[in-house]
Amino acid sequence: MTPRNLLAALVATPLLAGAALAQDAPAAPQMSMEDAYAAAQNQLGVLEYCQTKATVGNEVIATQTRLMGMIPPPSDTTEAIDAYQKGKTGTVSSMGQEVALADVAQQRSTSEESLCQQMAQLVTQAGEQIPPG
Repeated sequence: MTPRNLLAALVATPLLAGAALAQDAPAAPQMSMEDAYAAAQNQLGVLEYCQTKATVGNEVIATQTRLMGMIPPPSDTTEAIDAYQKGKTGTVSSMGQEVALADVAQQRSTSEESLCQQMAQLVTQAGEQIPPG
């Protein structure tokens, strides 16, 4: 699996953000590797936020970190660090769009915990597709 293909399976935050923000929006622009790196950092932060709610275990965080190791970091990681910090507060951030996880949960008539579990499942499934190491 190439890093770019893995990104499509890996990054759950755009799925959450896109569902909440892009109801009538035109097709999303292509995600660059820099965008993917920042989105993956944001997803790590969101997963850590979810961990504070006791819905995500250490193994999911470890899997996300392992998956992120497959994405080449950009020369300037300022955007990624900012995205990570936003994630830690429960804000999903991807390609210039931001939405609070709580708002997504409300729009979908579900809970943050449920969204956290869905994201954890996606990360776990993506992690199962890469060799151990």
